[in-house]
Amino acid sequence: MDRPVLLWFRLDLRLADNPALAAAAKAGGPVVPLFIWSPEEEGEGAPGGASKWWQHQSLQALDEQLREIGSRLIFRRGPTLEALRALAKETGAAAVVWNRRYEPAVMRRDAKLTEALSGDGLEPESFNAALLREPWTIQNKSGKPFQVFTPFWKHCLARPDPDEPSPAPKYLPAPVKWPKSLALVELGLEPKTNWAEGMRAAWQPGEAGATANLRGFLARAFDGYPHRRNRPDVTGTSRLSPHLHFGEISPRQVWHRVRQMAARRGLPGPQWRHSQFLAELGWREFAHHLLFHFPHTPREPLRPEFKNFPWRRNTAGLEAWQKGRTGFPIVDAGMRELWATGWMHNRVRMVVASFLVKDLLIPWQEGARWFWDTLVDADLASNTLGWQWTAGCGADAAPYFRVFNPTGQGEKFDPLGDYVRRWCPELAKLPAKWIHRPSEAPPEILRAAGVVLARPVVDHAAARAAALDAYARFRSRVK
Repeated sequence: MDRPVLLWFRLDLRLADNPALAAAAKAGGPVVPLFIWSPEEEGEGAPGGASKWWQHQSLQALDEQLREIGSRLIFRRGPTLEALRALAKETGAAAVVWNRRYEPAVMRRDAKLTEALSGDGLEPESFNAALLREPWTIQNKSGKPFQVFTPFWKHCLARPDPDEPSPAPKYLPAPVKWPKSLALVELGLEPKTNWAEGMRAAWQPGEAGATANLRGFLARAFDGYPHRRNRPDVTGTSRLSPHLHFGEISPRQVWHRVRQMAARRGLPGPQWRHSQFLAELGWREFAHHLLFHFPHTPREPLRPEFKNFPWRRNTAGLEAWQKGRTGFPIVDAGMRELWATGWMHNRVRMVVASFLVKDLLIPWQEGARWFWDTLVDADLASNTLGWQWTAGCGADAAPYFRVFNPTGQGEKFDPLGDYVRRWCPELAKLPAKWIHRPSEAPPEILRAAGVVLARPVVDHAAARAAALDAYARFRSRVK
């Protein structure tokens, strides 16, 4: 009988289109699926609180799926090498297979693991399950990494379609005797408070939830995506980001579902391939491209001159921002949505990030840390790209002098105030005319709405002027 294969799950928590799983099943012998909890080995990529909550639910869903096809998930704690060696000894495994990750600390760890496992006489093999194009396969005409999105994505689109996704197996051979396993709850991923109740109500982690989200989006909102994707007051986006991060669905599956839908509607290839929705997959690819080639960027700006930018220490301002108590309705609504659901609409992410780094002049790293702990879709590559873009210090970054006006952004993208009313109920009775500028509302309007004004943490016009002045002085020093 063929010797068992260890199938090491990481951020690939699905059965369909899972190359490592397919390779393990093809080997012909028993397959031992496993998950190893070892966050200390992941460096900056160690999951935050909201991510750990999601990971628990997703692992539970994966274990249930595996049991339906005659298998199960073994849970162990790290160190990873010790756990893999122990399981190989217990099961008599001949090989270890996994899908690749791209965070700097994880890649360094995986390289050492490959060498050590090979030295043990095991056969380690890894696969691409997370990206359309791996970072080292894409380069510009000079043989260097891209640092601007548009040429990067044009280069990707010029290549053939990614391979068709593979179906989930109907059966996975089990070992004669299962090795011991921790209970999932023993990993301690669930928060000890009721913080996650809002996330539990808002999401269905797992492969089934990912598939349902994509199906619903394509049926409901895909056609209106270009017009609705910036509106936090409507359901206009796919909300696939946490599912993609945890590998509950693959970008290849998304790509080909869009292609199939386009074919049914008779849309030509160029039209659907260049859709704004697929471009969002492109931004995810670009983020991983940058993280791979510039691994220092989770901590330091890509543009090194920004190390000397005159950021301010503002503990009170940071706390007001984190708690959604800035006095700017669209900012406060976004930060409260984040705390309640572990997610925030992308347009609002840009607004709240701009407010932190421009209006408050607080370092972008502080915002990245808060998002990292509170987002269910916290992804090291995308989080880094987004914050450096806003701060003006990264690749293809927004010019520093682009300062979002939170009032104007609210009026443009939440015109009736429905988003603010949902997350800032103290403002709910204000008419749409005043809901994004309550400090300008007449006293009788405020009294009728039962609104007691809190003083905004800054005056936006003065803060914008101060930010631009700081930038001008900074630029004069670095020239």
